[in-house]
Amino acid sequence: MIIDVTDATFEADVLQRSMTTPVVVDLWADWCGPCKTLTPILEKVVGETNGKVALAKVDVDANPQVSQAFRVQSIPAVFALDQGQVVANFLGAQPEAQVRAFVGELLGGAAADEVSALVAKGDEESLRQATELDPSSKVARALLARLLMEQERIPEAVEVLEAAPEPDPEIEAMLEVVRSAAVPPSRHAEIEQRLDQLLPMVKGDDDARAEYVTLLDELAAGDPAATAGWRKKLSTQLF
Repeated sequence: MIIDVTDATFEADVLQRSMTTPVVVDLWADWCGPCKTLTPILEKVVGETNGKVALAKVDVDANPQVSQAFRVQSIPAVFALDQGQVVANFLGAQPEAQVRAFVGELLGGAAADEVSALVAKGDEESLRQATELDPSSKVARALLARLLMEQERIPEAVEVLEAAPEPDPEIEAMLEVVRSAAVPPSRHAEIEQRLDQLLPMVKGDDDARAEYVTLLDELAAGDPAATAGWRKKLSTQLF
């Protein structure tokens, strides 16, 4: 639920509503660049709660009483209200992962139960939903990556693991295993040998250049860092 709130409607739309539904208050202004970055993220994340959390958007220029009530000195400023009380807040634009965590705190146990239920189902759609609801869930992310590996969808498994919001030793270890499965050491050596053969031909031979780029993409699936030198060599050869 997303609503535009004014000084006149603040009590009903925010204070009273927060007695039954947590409300996130987004204080913004049209001239504020970071606000234009943050607000769409808030709308997306709160919208995904399907009404379990409400988003109240307040234009501070048009509604000075609300901003004064929160003692706002800079925007964007975001406050979470539950049972008529401010329970959390942050200032400035934040990445989606942090916004999800902020909203997730308001949902509390209900969100955790929903993630657990989705993980228990174990199918791809449920696991993807679980990682969207709780990007920090290592269990959901690892199970989804394993499922994709079993289906030989290695690049997708890599993508899922790389999307983890924070560095984690267990996820990093699994990512290394997945990348090794994508390009075994023997294949890695074959690719580099072929790249070395193709390099002198890439400037004047379209087929050689296309094969070179295709091999780079394959190599990147196993070890993105390993392609840096070969891409530099390609650029030097072409230009």
